[in-house]
Amino acid sequence: MTEVLVAGLAPQYLPYIDGWELQRRTHRRVVDGSGPDTLILCEHSDVFTAGRRTSASERPSDGTPVVDVDRGGKITWHGPGQLTGYPIVRLPEPVDVIEHVRRLEQVMIDVVGRFGVDGRRIDGRSGVWVSGPGGDNKIGAVGVRVADGVAMHGFALNCSNSLDPFSRIVPCGITDAGVTTLSLETGREITPADVLDSLVSIFLAGAIPVETEDAA
Repeated sequence: MTEVLVAGLAPQYLPYIDGWELQRRTHRRVVDGSGPDTLILCEHSDVFTAGRRTSASERPSDGTPVVDVDRGGKITWHGPGQLTGYPIVRLPEPVDVIEHVRRLEQVMIDVVGRFGVDGRRIDGRSGVWVSGPGGDNKIGAVGVRVADGVAMHGFALNCSNSLDPFSRIVPCGITDAGVTTLSLETGREITPADVLDSLVSIFLAGAIPVETEDAA
């Protein structure tokens, strides 16, 4: 059984630190068997987070605070208009982290496809990409950690967020590609709330029974 926990959507954004603590509590319950696999979905308040491979040159040069976290990957941004998902799930044995990342990518590819956007993978780069006249643009990012056989952290899908914060960092350490959103690609505003039902149904396809609840 997989539960879906909607932990905050506009206008009630979830502060990143609170979300990280929610992840850790949920992770402990899944590891010790006292709680089920859980997909946490939210919009965060504006924040930069840096994975373990982030270099100093990729951080904001204006002194903007950055939260250093224990996931893989490099620096990225979370905030209003971006749907962030944290699948706290036990992975099958033998644990295959790459397969987990590919599954999260496929979820986002299928989601944007429902809105008429052709998302794809690029060899050697994680996440979901959209090709445009100016080259490749990232629409969805993935960064995970696995401890005691249970995954945490997850994915972020750009829906209706501003791209200005990405201009202040080297997002995901990539210097030769851009960033885009579902709204920009479709020419109409598509918010995380608009995407939520599609993402849940795609992620949980075949997972029966499913219990969906709002965070208290």
